[in-house]
Amino acid sequence: MWSEHTLDTREGPLWARIAGIFRDAIDSGEFPSGASLPTEAEINAHFGVSRTTSRAAMQQLVSEGLISRVAGHGTTVIDRKIDTERRKIRGFSEDMQARGLTASYDVISAGFSSAPPEASQALGIPAGDAPFHLKRLLRANGRVIGMSDSYLRPDIFSGVAPPSDELLGSGSLYDWIAENAGIRITGGVEYIEASLAANELSRILEIDPGEPVLIARRTAFSASRLAIEFAEISYRADRYRFRIAL
Repeated sequence: MWSEHTLDTREGPLWARIAGIFRDAIDSGEFPSGASLPTEAEINAHFGVSRTTSRAAMQQLVSEGLISRVAGHGTTVIDRKIDTERRKIRGFSEDMQARGLTASYDVISAGFSSAPPEASQALGIPAGDAPFHLKRLLRANGRVIGMSDSYLRPDIFSGVAPPSDELLGSGSLYDWIAENAGIRITGGVEYIEASLAANELSRILEIDPGEPVLIARRTAFSASRLAIEFAEISYRADRYRFRIAL
């Protein structure tokens, strides 16, 4: 509990120590998303500090994207974005696992069907071929993060049945491809752009129509540079962001 802490001036500036106490409290779940933090008066009284000190501590948390401060409404913990670094290709399950989060999926549809020209071209298959089309809602620790709309080239299923809805609802698609089709995804090309959610997408992502989303269009390749998957992934912009190491 934040109120069980005291300040030690040997550990640095008082404002930094207060910021650290509340940062830890937010990370531990003591103050979940949407929760209100104590008022400046309560913080001042507990730690015996000035208003300037408590305000500096809260401003630090604002700059870190942990809280928001609105006059008349107090200080509120905001819904933190999942920060994903783009240096190598990996599936959503692996992406979340690397961040200590649990990935889960809601299967919207799955089966062989015709593909739009962009998908057929990316996979290098004739326009008349029917790839395996999979749409899934993506969740991290139960929270809706995005939706994946992917196409897998049909010839990888020549000797194996497609994954079941049960497996698709809980497991990694890339792991299934490696274990059952004997193909490991080793690279790819991805384009990222901003967009606005249309009515159907907003309903699926549980946001209002016209809210911003991040769109990632990906072609995933095997070690021999054979295109295995084309996917369009729509992420909630308030819960997900990309980080690129330069």
